[in-house]
Amino acid sequence: MLDKNVLLLESVSQEAHQLLLENAPVLASDSPYSGEEIAHRHNIEAIITRGKGQVNQQLIDACPELKVIARCGVGLDNVDVNHASSKQVKVVNAPGVNADTVAEHAISLMLSLQRKLFISFLQVKQHNWDYRKCYDGNEIRGKTLGVLGMGNIGQKVARLAEAFGMDIIYWDLLPKEVLYPFASLEEVLSLADIISIHLPLLPETNLLINKESIEKMRPHTLLVNTARGAIIDEEALTDAIRTQKIGGFGADVLTVEPPPVDYPLLGFENVMISPHSASLTRRTYNAMCVKTVKNTISILKGEAIDPKYIFNVSLLT
Repeated sequence: MLDKNVLLLESVSQEAHQLLLENAPVLASDSPYSGEEIAHRHNIEAIITRGKGQVNQQLIDACPELKVIARCGVGLDNVDVNHASSKQVKVVNAPGVNADTVAEHAISLMLSLQRKLFISFLQVKQHNWDYRKCYDGNEIRGKTLGVLGMGNIGQKVARLAEAFGMDIIYWDLLPKEVLYPFASLEEVLSLADIISIHLPLLPETNLLINKESIEKMRPHTLLVNTARGAIIDEEALTDAIRTQKIGGFGADVLTVEPPPVDYPLLGFENVMISPHSASLTRRTYNAMCVKTVKNTISILKGEAIDPKYIFNVSLLT
């Protein structure tokens, strides 16, 4: 048992939690936002969070002996990585662990929107079997998929879409060494039948999809976002859906989660939103948590871990 306190801002899987308890004293926060209060009372050497717990400058400064901040997931927009790095605190996440699961979710949203499956399911539940005569859906085969962000998840989405017979183009902040053609953002927006977002939330990507970029899309274009909600200007998107400037929207992420009861996008039948659950299959959730906890314990023990799990702050520049 290590004599190093671990601050747990959010719950982790049962297996990961048990692993933590067997290796270090665990101080569990009552909420994702009360970590600073605990840090003022205890010496904290590791912080583990998921998506809500904010590891900001104030919390980091309240932990002078902090060695590692660990995020059970991929995105790090809830962690002040610049400040952590300035304090020589390692930032650990789980890149690639959830890539297959999120990619499958993105493809599911595409298929459901393109085939209008959500309407079909509803019509049958309302005893309207004659809806089958509407011939309202379409195939993704032969369509062009525009991938925004060709990282681990984007590449897996591209490969799955290719297997369905789609043509792939992509845009990223920097071109990647992949077989798919790189295009300008304007080209992807104007040429793609379906656009799937897999970018990190950075100053360069914040509100990337706005009124101007949506106007470059065609009326049948479907937009899918399983990355970060703030990449899209939701007010502009709502207007585009209302005025039928694009064909539909599928998402697992929103700017405000959960959305308010009067959230306008929920009122459209060609909008599908899941509750930020793309990576939360039982297997993937457990794998993310266990891998992150194991890496945290190894760092506290002074052991080396695979460098791919240590976030390099230079990636932000």
